[in-house]
Amino acid sequence: MGLLRDLIDVFLHLDSHLAQWAAILGNSLYVVLFLIIFCETGLVITPLLPGDSLLFAVGALASVQNLPLNLALIAVLLSIAAIAGDSVNYAVGYRVGPRVFKRENSRLLNQNYLLRAQRFYEKHGGKTIIIARFVPIIRTFAPFVAGIGRMNYARFAFFNISGGILWVLCFLLGGYYFGNIPVVKRNFHFVIFAIIVISCLPAVIEYLRARRQAGERTPDDISNSARRPLTTESGADEDRP
Repeated sequence: MGLLRDLIDVFLHLDSHLAQWAAILGNSLYVVLFLIIFCETGLVITPLLPGDSLLFAVGALASVQNLPLNLALIAVLLSIAAIAGDSVNYAVGYRVGPRVFKRENSRLLNQNYLLRAQRFYEKHGGKTIIIARFVPIIRTFAPFVAGIGRMNYARFAFFNISGGILWVLCFLLGGYYFGNIPVVKRNFHFVIFAIIVISCLPAVIEYLRARRQAGERTPDDISNSARRPLTTESGADEDRP
């Protein structure tokens, strides 16, 4: 319970904790921030690391004088971290996905899930990669599933780069320009909580919409959908990472 309490405290008071880390670590803080963003986007085992809230807090901290943080350098480094993280995640999904999702009778590693992932990314892949950037946890798994679904890598790379830069700049600049407004600074923990809640709303809405649509489908529709042959997008084999 003590560790959980400490983690919650770090999440809700990132501004004060980052200020302490900056004073202790100096320029080494750049490396720590790079690793946090890279791991949150690149490793499926670390989806709970702070992303949106961390970027907002870092932006707010960068606007404070006498602290060793350069906004332009942070923006470049964290954009690279976000893009590299998604690229690694995609590559892992591309390599291991088809080997893991082999059986049709498995509850978790069902080949039908692989088929659905492929069809989903053929239809919605580009916008999904960008939108997922702004949804905690989902952004960690989206590139992994894109790799499993054999999304064309050139297409993935385009949306990965544009989405990564957009995500980092939105929250970083948001924190830089608004994070030190007196009312925001006094209620920073509420702002962080609001960012987390608002970021999760698209996933909740999509989940409820999917459940409603699933309730409207007949068993025959579901069965026929699962039996469609697995095909890869054109150029997928040539564009492997």
